[in-house]
Amino acid sequence: MKKRLAIVVVLLASAALVPAADAPRVQVIPNDAARRVDVIIDGKPFTSYIYPTSLKKPVLYPLRTSKGTFVTRGWPLEPRKGERVDHPHQVGLWLNYGDVSGLDFWGHSDATPADQAAKMGTIVHRKVAAATSGADRGDLTVEADWVGHDGRVVLREQTRFTFRGTADFRSVERTTTLTAVDRRVLLRDTKEGMFGMRVARALEQPADKPEVFTDAAGRPEKVPALDNAGVTGQYLSSEGLKGDAVWGTRARWVLLSGTVDSEQVTVVMLDHPDNPGFPTYWHARGYGLFSANPLGQKDFTQGKQELNLAVEAGKSITFRYRVLILGASTPETIEREYRAFASRTSS
Repeated sequence: MKKRLAIVVVLLASAALVPAADAPRVQVIPNDAARRVDVIIDGKPFTSYIYPTSLKKPVLYPLRTSKGTFVTRGWPLEPRKGERVDHPHQVGLWLNYGDVSGLDFWGHSDATPADQAAKMGTIVHRKVAAATSGADRGDLTVEADWVGHDGRVVLREQTRFTFRGTADFRSVERTTTLTAVDRRVLLRDTKEGMFGMRVARALEQPADKPEVFTDAAGRPEKVPALDNAGVTGQYLSSEGLKGDAVWGTRARWVLLSGTVDSEQVTVVMLDHPDNPGFPTYWHARGYGLFSANPLGQKDFTQGKQELNLAVEAGKSITFRYRVLILGASTPETIEREYRAFASRTSS
């Protein structure tokens, strides 16, 4: 009897992901009680906007290919065998920054020591303003506050996500507007930003020696070299640079390609020409951090350039990016996708 009941439960759970004949292809499903919004394309989970109290910012987690293969790291939320366990603040796909009028929103996590807490900021989800499913796309608009340790709101955030997908393609477009509340806010130049994701182990670049990273408190952290079996990632920028050479350079887009569970995967981040600091610098690390940072110019140019971006009280700035997840691809294909994205003024 128990076996039959288990089979029924599994079948019911599977059926829940099969859309009705008249259901939208791209479903955006809020679940306030679970503190998440699920995105399902053609009956398959794609990603979720999650805002658990254990995280210091809302994120999209996990991200999958159209076949269901994970492209983001599981740790620390859902650890997988063989993953690195560094940088606990690098979860899923996110947008934040490391120096907002002296507050660090980038490096904050549950692992941050208590004596560092006063220097940290938290992005607090406030509400789902709109969630729309559709035949070709799904849209999600959310509101959040960037809050200091003392509870003061520094920035108000409104973000619109647009989700698209086909049988062999997935994409996320993010448009985030940040508004200074009651006083001038300064985004000081730092490499710790801005629009980033932490990829699965297979999409890291192979490494043959121990490395030293910065932990959530800004302290050096030694991470031993891991087994490179199945580690196949390589960066390529719109400017033709490859591998580690991409870090600290400007580009319109960067792709990361590799093989995950026998599936050829290409993950692409596209910058938008309306963004501050375009074309962005890339904080793209071989250990799996894939990030666009238009504001961290001092670190990337050894002090030759610097961008400290001020937002006056009541004023706003907007950042817009797109992520593509597809199979084997070419620079020419990605350039076409970039031009189409760059030509649009709204989703």
